[in-house]
Amino acid sequence: MRRTPDMALVPQDKRASIAVDLGAESCRVSLLRWVAGKPTITLVHRFANAPREVNGGLRWDLGMIEAGLNHGLRRCAAVANEGVRSIAVDGWAVDYVRVDAEGIAIADPFCYRDERTIKAERSLHRRISPEKLRELTGVQLLRINTLYQLYADTLQGLPEGNQWLNLPEYVLSRWGGARVAERTNATHTQMVELNDREWCREIFRAAQLDLACAPKLVPPGTEVGRISGALADLPAFRDTVLIAPACHDTASAIAGIPATGNDWAYISSGTWSLVGTVLEQPRNGRAAAEENFTNLGAVGDRVCFHKNVNGMWLIRQCVDRWAADGQAWTVPELVAAAEKVPKPQGLLEVDDPELLLAGRMPQRINAQRIRKGFVALDESAENAPEFASLIFHSLAVRYAKVLDRVGFHSGKQLKRLFVVGGASQNDFLNRLTHEATGLEVFRGAAESSTVGNFAVQLAVLEGSRDAATGAYAERVSRWAGLLVAALDQTAKN
Repeated sequence: MRRTPDMALVPQDKRASIAVDLGAESCRVSLLRWVAGKPTITLVHRFANAPREVNGGLRWDLGMIEAGLNHGLRRCAAVANEGVRSIAVDGWAVDYVRVDAEGIAIADPFCYRDERTIKAERSLHRRISPEKLRELTGVQLLRINTLYQLYADTLQGLPEGNQWLNLPEYVLSRWGGARVAERTNATHTQMVELNDREWCREIFRAAQLDLACAPKLVPPGTEVGRISGALADLPAFRDTVLIAPACHDTASAIAGIPATGNDWAYISSGTWSLVGTVLEQPRNGRAAAEENFTNLGAVGDRVCFHKNVNGMWLIRQCVDRWAADGQAWTVPELVAAAEKVPKPQGLLEVDDPELLLAGRMPQRINAQRIRKGFVALDESAENAPEFASLIFHSLAVRYAKVLDRVGFHSGKQLKRLFVVGGASQNDFLNRLTHEATGLEVFRGAAESSTVGNFAVQLAVLEGSRDAATGAYAERVSRWAGLLVAALDQTAKN
């Protein structure tokens, strides 16, 4: 059943906490404070983020990211006159920073979209087969994974012997934390062995990577140090603990779901829809591998077992196209308008590779319709609601098919579905998903990764010291329930 928020949960130390969420499009710094014994979460600073072309490579502007985060922390310090108890950082997976002996970045990190991994993937698979990689890790094969990026470094002859840190852990290290690899994030490197959940020596050997350059693996909820440097001079940060939460933002988002029992699934819904459930043990049989389900780390030494489904990318690409034609639709406007048009004839295969590409999305959709024998839709901006209705109906049916397979692979009798992320606010899509799946649909937090980040911090600070246990996961869920309830009350007010 869904957890009733435990209103008796109040931290002993009522100083504030900070959650940093690194996004490939924007980064957020949020502040959790306790007012009259109740939690309040405030977005203090948000800034845009995007990769840029530098000397023929697509890289992140690390200096800009660090400056934006430091500005956000200083703003938090100015607000939280009670002091800041802890800071934790989550973010997108796979990308990393190479550092020197002092922990300083030797260059801006590559973006996962850089095409250098195309050659690296082909080359590495001649040294170790995709089937063997899947067997060893249980992780879906994606050329953006850290493994292929590190091997691309090797092929390019980039400096050897430098330690690397995934981005959230790098940020923590810059503020005074130890250099670590948090396990939920590390699983997305495709270099962690499925069963013992340690770095896989066989993969490191095949990829000609130095295991000594890999950081120490730690579970989510690990205290990695205390803030130091210039920020520590601010009164609010004089005794602030740095925590590695579930550093993978999806794992944080799932940690932000206040659910108990064994009958629920999730959709982390945004540009992509991650459709799956939380398991105690991975599922890596032939069928799960063939269907490209993945086994990624979750809080409490559990597993996020899910599949990537195309998501709001489809709508956003259409909106961009219509905006170029001079009519600016917002997503909320499209959702409201789509509910008023008739149910579409014929549905999309939303995971068609053509629909994963950027640009000309209305034309791509019509091309698929014509191939399937349906009439093309009017592609003008005035007909946007019909496109939106088609996309939402198609997504709901695809969700239902994937969730059926989730139930099959997990052995669960699913009854409830929690939708988190930006698209959780799409009531029309949620209703269609309920109709297609037969599951009771709950709308979670739009910023569920921030909720999960805070919940992990509170669980470890309030006495749950063994972060690799089910009891710890239960504690995280209780804190998440309280925080989600607080956000719901804020929205009503």
